[in-house]
Amino acid sequence: MPHPRIVELLKHLDRNDAEFRKAYESVPKDRRNVKPAPDRWSPANVVEHVAIVNGRVAGRFAKQIAEARAAGHAAESATDPILPTIDLARVLDRRPESRVQAPDPIKPTGLDADAAWTALEQSSAALREALASGDGLALGTLTAPHPLFGPLSIYQWAAFVGAHQSRHAAQLDEIARDRES
Repeated sequence: MPHPRIVELLKHLDRNDAEFRKAYESVPKDRRNVKPAPDRWSPANVVEHVAIVNGRVAGRFAKQIAEARAAGHAAESATDPILPTIDLARVLDRRPESRVQAPDPIKPTGLDADAAWTALEQSSAALREALASGDGLALGTLTAPHPLFGPLSIYQWAAFVGAHQSRHAAQLDEIARDRES
């Protein structure tokens, strides 16, 4: 059985994946490649952005965890929950004054909806695999900087990724609702 923290975070990612899929499927297929306004991302762009973020984080996890394992990193002894240790509400905040401009490396490149969804499935699987590869290690002591939140542990990064996906699920819901009105 995986460590309770790994289980907690995999469940968090699963919940957010399901929410994201539901929001994406609420957008009619013929609208998934269409920007709702010139300065906004299409649903395909949103999916591609999430895929890029998930893939970059998965790569970071895999590298850090492999290096930690090779160095004989300490075993995990803590079992307290991770989700309360990060301000997920801040990640989920979609008010205009909280809008975040994605830096160039994580901006969508223009994949169509089907290709973006395939990229998301692949990056999400890589993320889960990388996180699970750290089972048993004290991942709370392995950190990497986040541009808005400062240093986050691998656990906190996984919590962030799930919330980030949920933030963009809300964006997809907005696009679907705007289309209905």
